[in-house]
Amino acid sequence: MKQIIRLATLTLAAFSLSACLANGAKREFGFAAPPPPPVMVPVAGAELANKGSIYQASQGYSPLVTGTRARGLGDMVTILLVESTATSKSITGQTDRSGELALIPPGAGPLGFLNPDALNASGSGSFNGSGNAAQQSQLTGTVAVTIAAIYPNGTAEVVGEKQMALSQGDEWVQFAGRIRLVDIDVDNTLPSSRVANARIIYTGQGAVQRASRPGWLSRFFGAISPF
Repeated sequence: MKQIIRLATLTLAAFSLSACLANGAKREFGFAAPPPPPVMVPVAGAELANKGSIYQASQGYSPLVTGTRARGLGDMVTILLVESTATSKSITGQTDRSGELALIPPGAGPLGFLNPDALNASGSGSFNGSGNAAQQSQLTGTVAVTIAAIYPNGTAEVVGEKQMALSQGDEWVQFAGRIRLVDIDVDNTLPSSRVANARIIYTGQGAVQRASRPGWLSRFFGAISPF
């Protein structure tokens, strides 16, 4: 009886541990913010260059009136998503080729029995091909991001995401890229067209997404089909 109780206790502990590990291994959606820029520590004994002015940018000077524009680490910027792309491509090819060969045997001699019509040959070939491709996409909306890193040249890395729990599934927008601080508007907005190295992901999961994709058996036969 004691062995049965001990075995049941060990089994329950194993299930509890596996449940804890499963919960801790769940990955959250979103971009990982880039590490902050390294702090420059002056070398001991080195003298800072004196430019002859009272306020020096190297000492962290900021103007008396800065306003409410985002300019520091952790400040928020609203990105206006105004992405629209349209591409089209058309290719047409056509080739024609023909050739003829005619041999006239002598009328007398050992080859006189040859029929001249049997020694004529001709060939021709042609090819026609065409292809068309078109794609159009559009994304509008807003997403709030935060400044994750600031560089000496006046640019900054921003990263952020928006998650929405809907009745038929979950959707989220993820955004990351590099901006110029001077491009930020007075209301802390910035169009996505002025973001360099932009990474935009708009996707989701749920019943609608599953219904819009073919089943696993259709994908299997589609991958091995030679047609």
